[in-house]
Amino acid sequence: MAKSVKDSRIMEQKDTISQLNMVISSQNELITSLRSTVEECNATISGLREQVEYLTRKLFGTSSEKSKTVAGQLNLFDEAEQEAQLPEEEASAETVMKEHTRSARRTNNETFKGVPSRDEVIPLSDEQRRCADCGSEMEVIGKEFVRQEFRFTPAKGEVVNIYRETAKCPRCSTLSAMARNIRFVKANVPEALIPHSYASASAAAWAMYQKYANSMPLYRQEQDWKQMGVPFSRATLANWIIYCAMNYLSPLYDYFHRELLKRQFLMADETRVQVLKEPERKAETDSFMWLFRSGEDGLPVIILYKYTETRAKFNAVEFLGEFRGYLETDCYQGYDSLPGIIRCCCWAHLRRYFVEAVPKGKELDYSNPAAQAVQYCNKLFEYERQSREKGHTFDQRKEYRLQKEKPVLDAFWTWVSSQAPKKGTRFEKAVNYAQNHKEQFMTYLEDGRCSFSNNLSENSIRPFTVGRKNWLFSDTPKGAEASATVYTMVEMARAHGLNIYKYLKYLLERLPSTKMTDSALSKLAPWDQDVIASCSGAM
Repeated sequence: MAKSVKDSRIMEQKDTISQLNMVISSQNELITSLRSTVEECNATISGLREQVEYLTRKLFGTSSEKSKTVAGQLNLFDEAEQEAQLPEEEASAETVMKEHTRSARRTNNETFKGVPSRDEVIPLSDEQRRCADCGSEMEVIGKEFVRQEFRFTPAKGEVVNIYRETAKCPRCSTLSAMARNIRFVKANVPEALIPHSYASASAAAWAMYQKYANSMPLYRQEQDWKQMGVPFSRATLANWIIYCAMNYLSPLYDYFHRELLKRQFLMADETRVQVLKEPERKAETDSFMWLFRSGEDGLPVIILYKYTETRAKFNAVEFLGEFRGYLETDCYQGYDSLPGIIRCCCWAHLRRYFVEAVPKGKELDYSNPAAQAVQYCNKLFEYERQSREKGHTFDQRKEYRLQKEKPVLDAFWTWVSSQAPKKGTRFEKAVNYAQNHKEQFMTYLEDGRCSFSNNLSENSIRPFTVGRKNWLFSDTPKGAEASATVYTMVEMARAHGLNIYKYLKYLLERLPSTKMTDSALSKLAPWDQDVIASCSGAM
């Protein structure tokens, strides 16, 4: 009996142990699951914290991508390499700190170069014209310079009533009524800018200049005109701009387009624009403004804007047409596999991805992988800057890149392939961005005329993005197309150093048309010497 009781107790204890083992096993599984959950939560929190830091920097931080440096601190690329290249006597010489020199202050003549000037002599008063001692009349012996002033005359308009002379032959008019054949002659009158309108080239050009060069929306211009006593409505101003853009500036735009497609090196960028009354589309739907421009080929700069309803690839295909050559862009997939086009991807965009992946306060911590990537990019940009400063030809530039930048590129791609970033982080996004477009990032080594970055395009499209913050949207597709055409003329004038208003007025006075040949249109281009002579300097 005792034995059976003992056996039963043993069996109970074994069952208890078995149950405890099951509980322990389930608890271990629960602990493992909770640890996994905690790790996922920590990763999520880390990602959200990174996102908050990124958005905070975008909202409140500086937009400059210039790297911070601390005096005396080494960067990722040790100075030993540079020191080794110095002659022995220079390496052993004592380091001399360059003395800070203040840049020379601009003189008034430099400040007001090109501004009309006149002399104003302040006369003596009647009392001063008599000698205080003897009362004799004073004799003027000269004048003394006192100061310079800049005086502003507010803009003003005037109404011009245009008549034309009519003449008749005095001899024919004296003949008898039966033989009278009076000959009348009337002066030739220049064609009106807009039929049945009081618009002039100067007024329409000023409206374009204010909106597209100074980013002043039409409703503000409307108020400005009222201050001058002229009740021009914003609708009237918009009609002027659209009519002139479609009828006079479009032929010149098409000429620039044909000339652009003859080049071998182009650059492109695009940004959003809102157009309210697009057919079968909601008002809040995004449309796009594209920027195509010539590259660094040493030829006159050509800059074109293009409005489209979507960002679809066929828009780029349609605009580029028969172009064959190198195209510098960001890595937007809409430019992929364009017929006859070799892609070059922008290193400034790649660096921006890594800059945004650097944790707050870790910009100078070179143990951080994102900061290391930024240093690789900075080294390449430094070599590009040195090449420009040395005035290299295109062939020399290519050789310099292969000699100096190719080793850095090889080291960078080896470094990229060794990275194992955490999933969902901005660093992972940057690494994937680099790996997915490695071939396009290396294309610029093939020719010295290829651009290293797409900064020229970004600088050209920036006036549009700045203006968009003021005028917000276009009302109709025709307005958006007119904006693209006028922005093209404005940025072409700016790129060639012309007075923007003068150039717009110059074009509207000469009324380009589709009947003009390319030879005639070329005489209206901003690189033509007569245009430069007429449209340079102050208004």
